[in-house]
Amino acid sequence: MKTILYIIQKEFKQIFRNKGMLPIIFVLPLLQLVILSNAATFEVKNIKFGYIDNDHSSTSRALIEKFNASTYFDVLTDFPSEAKASSAMLKGEIDVVLEIPRHFARDLQKEKHSSLGVTINAIDGAAAGVENVYITQIIQSYNKNIRTDLAQISDAQIQPVIIDAIPLFWYNETLNYKTFMVPGILVLLVTMITLFLSGMNIVREKEIGTLEQINVTPIKKSQFIIGKLFPFWVIGMGLLTVGLILARLIFNVPMLGSLALMYVYTSIYILVVLGIGLFISNFTDTQQQAMFIAWFFVVIFILMSGLFTPIESMPKWAQIITEFNPIKYYVEVMRMVMLKGSGFKDILPQLIKTLVYAIVMNGLAVWSYKKTI
Repeated sequence: MKTILYIIQKEFKQIFRNKGMLPIIFVLPLLQLVILSNAATFEVKNIKFGYIDNDHSSTSRALIEKFNASTYFDVLTDFPSEAKASSAMLKGEIDVVLEIPRHFARDLQKEKHSSLGVTINAIDGAAAGVENVYITQIIQSYNKNIRTDLAQISDAQIQPVIIDAIPLFWYNETLNYKTFMVPGILVLLVTMITLFLSGMNIVREKEIGTLEQINVTPIKKSQFIIGKLFPFWVIGMGLLTVGLILARLIFNVPMLGSLALMYVYTSIYILVVLGIGLFISNFTDTQQQAMFIAWFFVVIFILMSGLFTPIESMPKWAQIITEFNPIKYYVEVMRMVMLKGSGFKDILPQLIKTLVYAIVMNGLAVWSYKKTI
């Protein structure tokens, strides 16, 4: 026990002596949480909007005003022809073009219907899909109002049948994307910092030649590994604490569940990350190699974790692979506990899988570590 405590004390001293490591541990995660949480958004705003008004009526102008009043669209210009509108979209000056046909108001009054032409720049398919939803909602709202305004006097006694759908948003009533993204980005930071630091730490011992000196001492392999990884376990828990404080103070993210439950799960999850870092360090000779290999796996884990894209939208084979992704479970647990107030029974499946993952990864890491006396 004294040996382990000595190694832990030595590791903490070494960490705080390394001036290059301190910013990575304490400064960059805080800046990344603030910056990424504001930048990683699913919302599409400032959509460059142009229109072709071939009707020039009060009805067509009222429709354009609907788009102008929206916070998502920037109504830029009125194009005299479809050719000029297409040219502007080709140059990237316009994202959406609305074409209002001639006799638009007359057709609504006489025929009770009319058609609109909408052209959307779909290079970014995800953004184009969101823009299409915005446009459809505005047109449906306008259509609902115009039917009442254009009703004939003979139809005054006939009350139009209108069905109103009142949505109820659970867990994120304001539809604030930061409420959804901040817990996931916090998972990302805890994972990356603990993985990179634990992976590079032992490799650094190889580079400076102190690992060989430790190997010829009577220190047991288990004592050495615990002493080397425990400081980074503490750092990971500290990052979680700071991240939760910033999430509450800066982004006002709700924390409906138990903080103790989050810390219990995180303590097990960090063991998984440390095991992966140790396993990588056993097969690398330089810090650069450890960094590149760790980054290779982190990118795959992040993109297939459901942090930025729903797992349900992935192909079936990709969904099967995500079952072996520890970040997926951590993202799910953080969002469930923080936003839904889930309890121990709710996260028990993820907890069991993470515990098994921790045992397997640390077992492989200890087995692959070679200590010669």
